[in-house]
Order: sequence, then structure tokens, then C-alpha cells
Amino acid sequence: MNPLTTSAFDLPENLAPKADPTLIAGDERHFAAIAESLEQSIAELSDRLDAERKAPGGKGRQALDRDLEIHRLTTRLRALRRFGLDLCLGHMVGADDSEPVYVGRLGLTDSTGRRLLLDWRSPAAEPFFGATHANPMGLASRRRYRWTRGRISDYWDEVFTTDGIVGHAALDDQSAFIASLGSNRSARMRDVLGTIQADQDAIIRAGSRGALVVDGGPGTGKTVVALHRSAYLLYSDPRLGHHRGGVLFVGPHQPYLAYVSDVLPSLGEEGVQTCTLRDLVAEGAAAAIETDPEVARLKSSADLVKAIEPAVKFYENPPTKGMTVTTHWSDIWLSTDDWAEAFDAAEPGTPHNEARDQIWSELLTILADKHDDDNVSDDLLRKSLLQNRELLTTFNRAWPLIEAADLVGDLWSVPAYLRMCAPWLSPDEIRRLQRADAQAWTVSDLPLLDAARQRLGDPETARRKRRHAAAVAAERERMAAVVDHLLEADDDGEGAVTMLRGRDLQDALVDQTAAPGTEPDLLAGPFAHVVVDEAQELTDAEWQMLLLRCPSRSFTIVGDRAQARHGFTESWQERLERIGLDRINLASLSINYRTPEEIMTEAEPVIRAALPDANVPSSIRSSGVPVVHGSTAELSSILDAWLAEHADGIACVIGDPTFRATSRVRSLTPELSKGLEFDLVVLIDPESFGEGVEGAVDRYVAMTRATQQLVILTSS
Repeated sequence: MNPLTTSAFDLPENLAPKADPTLIAGDERHFAAIAESLEQSIAELSDRLDAERKAPGGKGRQALDRDLEIHRLTTRLRALRRFGLDLCLGHMVGADDSEPVYVGRLGLTDSTGRRLLLDWRSPAAEPFFGATHANPMGLASRRRYRWTRGRISDYWDEVFTTDGIVGHAALDDQSAFIASLGSNRSARMRDVLGTIQADQDAIIRAGSRGALVVDGGPGTGKTVVALHRSAYLLYSDPRLGHHRGGVLFVGPHQPYLAYVSDVLPSLGEEGVQTCTLRDLVAEGAAAAIETDPEVARLKSSADLVKAIEPAVKFYENPPTKGMTVTTHWSDIWLSTDDWAEAFDAAEPGTPHNEARDQIWSELLTILADKHDDDNVSDDLLRKSLLQNRELLTTFNRAWPLIEAADLVGDLWSVPAYLRMCAPWLSPDEIRRLQRADAQAWTVSDLPLLDAARQRLGDPETARRKRRHAAAVAAERERMAAVVDHLLEADDDGEGAVTMLRGRDLQDALVDQTAAPGTEPDLLAGPFAHVVVDEAQELTDAEWQMLLLRCPSRSFTIVGDRAQARHGFTESWQERLERIGLDRINLASLSINYRTPEEIMTEAEPVIRAALPDANVPSSIRSSGVPVVHGSTAELSSILDAWLAEHADGIACVIGDPTFRATSRVRSLTPELSKGLEFDLVVLIDPESFGEGVEGAVDRYVAMTRATQQLVILTSS
């Protein structure tokens, strides 16, 4: 479609009254201006992007700035091309009967500077999401569009004053948001930006200082809030920009991340790092679940993570005896005080393996200062010391390079070492933590492995730095030879060629990147803000993994105590203060927008039997479809009938590991269904999910994934 000549509205026949020109003519004119501006913007951005890509890369800061500009232009261009006219979410009209203000995913102006779209994250756009009849926020009316394949298939007007009705609004018996709740789901989270509700928007726009807890039951939009808040904070808070650390988004599992993967790009944000806790540690992908509950309990404590510090300190003690260092020219006495001085040279906070080079450099300086032969150059002396096997052996024993996996593995295989690092553990607990295969990693080991890797640093870093230094030195020698050759060829010994003798110019000619490097760990941090979804599942030890990555302690913590599989008897305040957070604010979501009333009526008693104080949200809609109970023998016929009746939508079978998933029917465990939603959910033998709190939570979570229909099948 060409938006300049074809209507942006494609309303079905039953909505013909909404196509009245008196209602949509203003929108049509504005869309034509948007289309023209989009065409110009895309052409200009394409030209600028081509120019940036063809420009010289430069070095250092210049190269970084060029790369960042290319990324910015590419992201903007991709968003404009992806959405076109449906960048526009709707418009709002002020109570002063001013011109409508159109709100979009991104801001957009025309060639004269006239604002065509107001970015949804700007303060001026807040009434579009936050206005209610109780608090109109200065609005007379608000219109939200539903886009289908680039055309408006419906729109809804909400009027806040009597003046906003005449000639402006097509009133409905339902809002855009309520109408969208019954729409079919897909493999990806659907676009809900245009229907963000006032209670959700208030949390999205809350400040970033300290820790904000978003507590809400199933269907309250916690994930929606978490994702849109990530995009909002990057836009609105200069302290959180990509140059200052950016935002890390942590989800509960990979199916969840796949489900929400399209949301942030659709909001124009591609710089947010997303991961699960497993992704933070190299061993996470293959880690098994801890089979011994008592071992899992011991490792869930933040205290055991603290054992990593003395475990590393054990390998940071200077020699207790002096030694004679023999060089080609003389013997040098290296005292215990000299060793201690060298070991104190590492800058505070430097990881163990990276501090090693600083200590070695200081040690060589001390030895050079003690060497009294003026006829020997410092470089020559250092080369000699580097070949001193006794000195190297002593140093390697006193401050060795250590792998995180080896350090943690030793805790589980050397009882005396664990006793020294965690003296509060009882002899029985120490025995219980030992295992035959020290590096048979479990999920419970990941916080310790992460803490060890953060404290130790990568042992390869020092090796890479040495290789880099050697490569730069070789490049410097090669360039010096080139300079000598040019000077020899300079007949008069004057002019510009003689400037090559200057050290600054020679340094400029040396390629400082002339060594193999490695890709940075994008999840290592530090981050300016961390968003955690399904946070009720994190142990105290797992929280330490996130605290290490966020020194500012700026968090958005999203969860539901009633969905904690292992119980959550404390308040959020108590839990978070214990793990090291302060400045904690709590926001609560209590309206269930997703789950029909019929389903919640059956789900609520399931969770209240185990957790009487559970925050069970109130459903705002009824599907008219009762919960169906039947036999597992009916599974195939139920799915076949549903698929035949519904051309779109996604179903999920929960609790049957033998069921093979198809393109429209997923197969998941209760735990992996958390955070997801489906049109139809079929539970298989829910009583087999387990006993106690864990079983009740799994049943409650699985039941509340359904947006339209729930079927419960049992074997007997």
C-alpha cells in the first residue's frame, strides 16, 4: 500500500460507522504527513549510514564514536522500515480543545521541524497511558489504534469530558485494552505498547534510584512492565545510557527469553542485554539440578559465596623467606619486606590473575633499583630476570594463575580447604558438600563459580596482555628500522624526514592493536541498572551474581511471592535487605488482565491451600468458557477439535514429557511455562506435579497460563 494515496484505515463492514470522515479525516491527513516524513527520513538515514560506513575507521575514541553512530543509525533505520505508519499508537486531545497530539513508538518530525509523533517515553506522552476518568491529566479524549498488517483494523475512543464527545469520538462498550485481551496468542509476546494501562505506566515511569519491587500475581502484566520499563529508563535516565553501563534484563529460562525477544526491538531498543542466570557463567548451560536438598540449601546461602574471598587470599601470600636472585652480572638479595612491598603494588579491586602482572612489574623494579651496575641497561637486566627459573618458580607458587573451576572444585574435594574458607560449617556439612567428581557442576554451584571468576579474573587475560605487549614491541622495533632506513636515505638530514626521530611521532606510527584479542564478556558488567523477572525464585547466593554486576544497586525486581516454588515466607523488604539491598520501594499490581474469571475461580483455591496470604489478582473479564475436566485419553481429540476450530493461536500441554510439540502446540514442564501465556492450556495429571508448596505453585502457575480455555486431564 502507498500510504500517501491509500487510506490507512481498513475497517470491517461491522465497523462502518467508524469510517465516517468526520471522525477519521484528521487522522488521514496526519498519516499522509507521517508517510512523507518517513520516506524522507529513511532516505536521509540510508545516505548517512552509507557515508559512515565508507568513512575511515580511525583509531581509539574516533573508531568507537564511528561504530556507535553506525549502530544508532542502523537501529533507527530498522525501526522506521519495520513499522511504517504503525509507528503511531494513537492520539490525545487536550481539554482546551487543542490540536490532537499523536504518540508513537519513536519521535518523528517533518522537514520544517513540526512534531508528527511524540515518543511514548517522553513526559509529554504520559497522559496517553496514565489518564483515567478519575484523573484525566488534562485530556478531553484519547484514541488508540489497532494495526493489522500495516492498516488500522479498529480504533477506540475514550472520552474524559463531555466536550470531547461531539465530532471527535466513536464510543465503544469496551476499551482497546479489553478488546485485545481475547485476541489469539503466538510464539512471541504480542505488541501491547498501545494498550499499556495507567497502573502499569506509573510503574514503568518510576525513577531508577534504589530497588523498585513490582509485586503482582498471574496476568497482571509484570513482564510487560519489566520490558517497557527497560526501554523507558534507557531513554529517560541519562545515568543509565549505554555509555554508562546500560541495562541488563534477567529472565527465568530460555523459552521465556525467546517468547519476549521481539518486545525490546519493537520499542527501538536493541542495546539491552538479556539473559538467564545460567548464561552468566560458562558452566551454566550444562549444569544439572542439585539432587540433595540439604546441599542445595547450603549452597543457596550468601555466606558460602563469601568463602570465595579467603579461598583466593590463600594464594596471595608473599614468601616468608628472602632469597638471592642471581643475574648475569651480580647477585641481588630479595628480602621478605621486598616481597611484601611488591605484593602490595596491585591496585585495589584488581582481579587476582590480572594483579599478577602488576606485582611482577613491581618486583622487577625493586630488583632493578637494587642492582648497582650502571653499565647494564634496565631492559637488559629485566630480560635476564625473566629467565631466572628460581625467581619465576617462587613467584608462581606465591601468586599463581588460578582457574575459577579449579578453585571451586577444590572446595568440594579438599575438606581442610573448605573448613579453612568456611569455618562456620559443621563437620557433617563439610562432609556433605564433598563429592567424587569435584567439577560435576550443578545450578547451585553457579553463584560460587561466578564469584570466583569475578574475583580471579580470566587467567588468559594476563597471557593476552603479554602477547599484546610483545607484538607492540615487535612492531615498534620494525618501525624503528623503517625510520632508520628513511633517515639514511635523507641526503641533507633536514626537513620533515628528521621529525621521525621524535618519539611521539614514532609512537603514532605503531599499530597498538597489533595483537590478537578476545571478544569482551557482554554479561560481565558492570551495568547501570538490572531488571529481574520472576525474582521470587532467586536464592540469596544467586542474588550475589546480580549485585556483583550492579554497583549502583539500581534494580527493578519483578515477581510474585505466591509463585515461588520453594516458598517465600518473608516480605520483599526482609528478603532484599538480607541480601544487601537498601532504598527499597514496593509497587503492587492487583488486576489480572490475562486470565479469565472462570479459570481464576478454580486456580485460587489451589494456591490458597498452601499459601493463605497469596496475592491472587482479580480478573477483569469473563470468557464464558468453563474449565473442562476429563481423561488423558481425550488429549488428542481435544487438541484436534481446538485446532480445527481455531485457525490462529497457540496451545500448550503441560505435564506430559512424552507429548511431542508441534508448530501450534507446545509441550512444557510447569516450571518452564512460567512467564508464558497460551490460548489453550491442557494440564496432564496436575496432582503429580508434586506435594507441598512446590506442587501447589506448579499447579497454580500452569493453570494461569491460559488466556481463553483451560482443560485438566487425569489418568484415572
